[in-house]
Amino acid sequence: MPRKFLVVVDDSPELGAALAYASRRARSTGGHVVLLRALPGGSDEHWSGVRDEIRRQQREEAESLLTRLGEKVAETSGAPPVYLIEEGDPQAAIRKAVGDDPDIKILILAAGANGRGPGPLISAVLKQGAAFTGRKLPVTIVPGELTDEEIQDLA
Repeated sequence: MPRKFLVVVDDSPELGAALAYASRRARSTGGHVVLLRALPGGSDEHWSGVRDEIRRQQREEAESLLTRLGEKVAETSGAPPVYLIEEGDPQAAIRKAVGDDPDIKILILAAGANGRGPGPLISAVLKQGAAFTGRKLPVTIVPGELTDEEIQDLA
């Protein structure tokens, strides 16, 4: 199986840098990009009907977003991406994805641009180390302010 590069699809402005880097790395190594979207979970049982409708809408929005981003990833990487939608916080979603798919070999995250700091996922990776994903998994941190030309040169 070709190696897979995991990218967490969030709403950060740095997402583009992570996607571009992962797509170019996948192309240069014959790999695939895995796009993971984590949906927030809820626990109010007395609102179960409302919660179910919110989940349905969130899932539709996630599918639409992943499809839109996936078109660009496929064009850049040369292979269709794998789409994952998990409920829960991003760290738990990453652990589940990595635990379910041993072909995920690298987690690619983009650091905050313009002095915004590294971001919560990068901070968690640095703090928890291998415990972050439950297995030894290399993490590539891409500076969020890299241009497409710089990313192409690196990947």
